[in-house]
Amino acid sequence: MPIQIHWPEILLRLALTLAAGGLLGLERSKTAHPAGLRTTLLVTLAATVAMIQMNLLIPTNGRPSDSYAVMDLMRLPLGILTGVGFIGAGAIVRRNELVTGLTTAATMWFATVVGLCMGGGQLVLGSVSAVIGFAILWWLRILENRFGAYAIAALTVMIEGDQLSQQDLREQLNTAKLQVKSLSMTHSIRGQCRTFFCEVRWPAGNDGAQVPPALNRLEELPGVVHVEWKANRGVPE
Repeated sequence: MPIQIHWPEILLRLALTLAAGGLLGLERSKTAHPAGLRTTLLVTLAATVAMIQMNLLIPTNGRPSDSYAVMDLMRLPLGILTGVGFIGAGAIVRRNELVTGLTTAATMWFATVVGLCMGGGQLVLGSVSAVIGFAILWWLRILENRFGAYAIAALTVMIEGDQLSQQDLREQLNTAKLQVKSLSMTHSIRGQCRTFFCEVRWPAGNDGAQVPPALNRLEELPGVVHVEWKANRGVPE
């Protein structure tokens, strides 16, 4: 990092920051994630500006000529990294046992590091890192869709009497290769019936959102009076 920088160097750092942040942000926006282009650009730009400001203050040794206080210049970029942690925490959502938003939070953290590189003058490192990050987000998504696709569904099963227990239902779903992510139950004492609410996940191809054949066998089990299936195609983060 040079001790003194001038406006041409500052503008170059800012321009490359916008290009890197835009590259990462466009991928997030195209895949409809909450932290999209504007959020990623602002995070990357904030990190770069903090590093540029630190660079401009280096000749003062952290103490302006009219001040007795000495400022720790490294607090500027470290403060940005800490602040991004709150943004990342807000992007992570937990629904029952399913956690989403981890990749979005990691992207915010990665974009911050890229911005710190750009603002500190490591332009080649920051640019190459941004391209690698985009490749991880974009091309590995294609591989995940091709080899690691899965489907998620909400399954509701109403059972009359005590003919099918919670453990029996879980075993039936596991036998059908449906991974039970969460399972809850309501019991109607007057109606003598129980309703199970399950969130299931399983490897799936292009027909992953369709009703699996195992549900036909589930409907034939003794005591089952109602089955409801709501499927969503799983999307990698």
